[in-house]
Amino acid sequence: MVDITHKSSTLRRAVAQATVKVSKQETIDALVNNKVPKGNVFEMAKTAGLFGVKKTSDIIPDCHPLPVEYTGVTYDIDGLNIYINIEVKTIYKTGVEVEAMHGASVIALTMYDMLKPIDKGIEVYNIKLLEKQGGKSDFKDKFKKDLTAAVVVCSDTISAGQKEDKAGKAIIEKLTNCSVNTIEYTIIPDEVEAIQSVLNKHVAQNTDMIIYTGGTGLSTRDITPEAIIPLLDREIPGIAEACRSYGQERTPFSMLSRSVSGVKNKTLVLALPGSTKGASESMDALFPALLHIFRILKGARHD
Repeated sequence: MVDITHKSSTLRRAVAQATVKVSKQETIDALVNNKVPKGNVFEMAKTAGLFGVKKTSDIIPDCHPLPVEYTGVTYDIDGLNIYINIEVKTIYKTGVEVEAMHGASVIALTMYDMLKPIDKGIEVYNIKLLEKQGGKSDFKDKFKKDLTAAVVVCSDTISAGQKEDKAGKAIIEKLTNCSVNTIEYTIIPDEVEAIQSVLNKHVAQNTDMIIYTGGTGLSTRDITPEAIIPLLDREIPGIAEACRSYGQERTPFSMLSRSVSGVKNKTLVLALPGSTKGASESMDALFPALLHIFRILKGARHD
């Protein structure tokens, strides 16, 4: 199955439809009046559909088992067509489109099986997805375009050429995937003056975001938060909390991170962990949803 361990759980919803077409009005009359020999078709088919939704991962090889938290089934009759509508919801890392369509198909087949003794001309067709919500697709084209970023690696050893930077490059890759233009990538030592100088420069240039990596640990040499916080107009603690919460589900050490976040003028400032894994996971936790902040801040820049 596809690896979804990097994803965050969000509300996912899907609505699917299938159509059962009978060949005569007498079948519709028997269905509506509950006169079908095999029993109550609507209720029996609905029950089968609920089982079908929950059993989707047992039938479709690449579907992940997931917690189905709501399934609703409704029917509409138009002439000889019976429209089956099914809605499925979950709060999880992947969507429920296949679950909804599988449930609709099981309902349709159950109706076919129950109605075939009284109607030999039944057809099942148009099993399709009507709606889906949740996940990255919800955020497509909703963010401010032409965003710019500066990526700053804070490390004495890397700036001295003793180690290779990987965390900064992982951040740039994620920004590129989110269509954010990295206008500067720089490596500086863990020094207050150097950290603050980069921040002030990019605030003056109206850069949309500055992302620091490194210097957020517990060592006395880790001073990135102390250098950044005094310059911020306001902190946004929820961003750092989201990073730590996401990381804590993957390693018990994330609670030790001192990542910080806030805004200076209209520039978003982030201080992320210096490890490649920590930086990469923090970016997965925040993007692309974090980009919504630039819609909130729009028009509030003080030049």
